[in-house]
Amino acid sequence: MFERSEPYRIDLSQAIRTVSFENPSGAKGAAATAHGGRKGAPLRMLKPGERVVLADLAGPGCVRHFWLTIPPLPPHEMRAPLLEIHYDDASEPSISVPVLDFFGCPLGRPVAFASQWNAAQEGRGFNSWLPMPFRRRLRVEFVNASSRRFPLYYQIAFTDGALPDDAGLLHVAWRRENPTQLKRDFTIASGLRGPGRFFGCNVGIRVLPEEGFGWYGEGEVKVYLDGDRNNPTWCGTGLEDYVGSAWGMGAHATPLQGAPLILQAPGAPMPEWVSFYRWHDPDPIVFERELRVTLQQIGAVPVPKRNLALRERLEQAGRVAGGGWFPAGRALEAFGICERQDDVCATAYLYLTDVQPVPRVDAVTACADLARREWEQPNPFESALSSVAPPSP
Repeated sequence: MFERSEPYRIDLSQAIRTVSFENPSGAKGAAATAHGGRKGAPLRMLKPGERVVLADLAGPGCVRHFWLTIPPLPPHEMRAPLLEIHYDDASEPSISVPVLDFFGCPLGRPVAFASQWNAAQEGRGFNSWLPMPFRRRLRVEFVNASSRRFPLYYQIAFTDGALPDDAGLLHVAWRRENPTQLKRDFTIASGLRGPGRFFGCNVGIRVLPEEGFGWYGEGEVKVYLDGDRNNPTWCGTGLEDYVGSAWGMGAHATPLQGAPLILQAPGAPMPEWVSFYRWHDPDPIVFERELRVTLQQIGAVPVPKRNLALRERLEQAGRVAGGGWFPAGRALEAFGICERQDDVCATAYLYLTDVQPVPRVDAVTACADLARREWEQPNPFESALSSVAPPSP
């Protein structure tokens, strides 16, 4: 990783450049030429299905900051824009992800949060400070896979200059299982070869309702490294514990861990929409050959008095996990943890020595089952910006 904590250094070998619609090439002294430099080309209107190249840069260099914004849209449309990034002359992308998921906002429901490496300021200005080194070439493409016409604003800041010998290339892979399979852990990251580093992830969960469950997040995150098969080297103790919280999980954000999105219907026992993130910055997870990161789907079941049918149903289905049931005092018949199914997606961030392809995101799969619920409040900017291009974001 590149140092971010030495602001006193003056390194003239790292020449700053920026790419935007005001300066598509990023060339020195070539910005703000449209309409006399009076904010002549800050945006571009994108038609449904349109693909636009945001940057095509010659290396070596490193992207230092990536900002963009699109107007608020309904969740299934907000999820549809895609980001694809190619290194060198590779025909397949090494980054393929829904745009908002790249910036830490799964499920098409951006909310305000800030972490050390990305942020959604006021839930509508999307930022990434993840270093993105490139050796010979970097091509960044934005795909409007939604059914809406909308304005896109963006700016990419990068530096020209040599890279450290041990610089890895950022790879970002996206997955979704809708729903997950019972007793089969959801895969957050897998299939990319080392040497490399798992730098972190964000996860979105559409919590599927099921009678009896009072909590969805008992599953452990596990990391299998270099030959691990049946048992991992790294194992957590529960979902909210992986995020750094405990005893349940409410909306919060810290530099390295957080759960920005917790949306729950009035009176519901569990939330319906959840997102969380974790960066493995000071606790690096490096691997020489291979890596697999998984998340279990296990929830907590408090069995009320005189409701033995619930307990028997879960037992007969073979869904009791952990050490089984245990007494839970006067209020409950028993308490235990049980296997469950949910709709889970994940964005995994890895740095790898070699350029490798990741699976391309299918927009139909990404946008399915994300419709806004009647109890959700739309962003107030949504109706105002749905059909016009504002002069300024």
